[in-house]
Amino acid sequence: MTQSAMPGAAASMSAGSLAGKYMTFRLDSEDYGLAILKVRELIGLMDITRVPGTRNYIRGVINLRGKVIPIVDLRLKFGMGQIEPTNQTVIIVVQIASPTGPLTMGVVVDEVLEVRNIEAGQIEPAPELNAGEMADYVLGVGKIEKRVLFLLDIDRVLSPQEQLAVANTLDVA
Repeated sequence: MTQSAMPGAAASMSAGSLAGKYMTFRLDSEDYGLAILKVRELIGLMDITRVPGTRNYIRGVINLRGKVIPIVDLRLKFGMGQIEPTNQTVIIVVQIASPTGPLTMGVVVDEVLEVRNIEAGQIEPAPELNAGEMADYVLGVGKIEKRVLFLLDIDRVLSPQEQLAVANTLDVA
């Protein structure tokens, strides 16, 4: 069983094991990072075909060079509410470990900031918030200059059931 598949994995990882390169991005006024090794590519926002009967944060699917990719809106998943896309809105294509095997999907973010090397001394454990499921996928908090950056375990942002729902959009599309 991989570290990210174990319950409570986010809470058990040390700052040293979290150090590394992160793709940083913004949702609303909050900054996030995900391990650069999970990122396949960045693409501008394109037409997304809605799949009927899916959860509101599953925006639909796109055709990316002949491959159908499901798209998840992280604003909606994190309960931030939908906004009109801007010229900064981007889809980050990631590959996650899901119950059915590797799953390539896109996540919509407000703005990509940069690829950043975050050292162990810049990382603190995730705060003990009453955030419910958020505690499952926030690995830690990076301190970058005067900002904080939530480091996400992209494999766990969606629960196994949600990952199956995203994978099932490919069967419907």
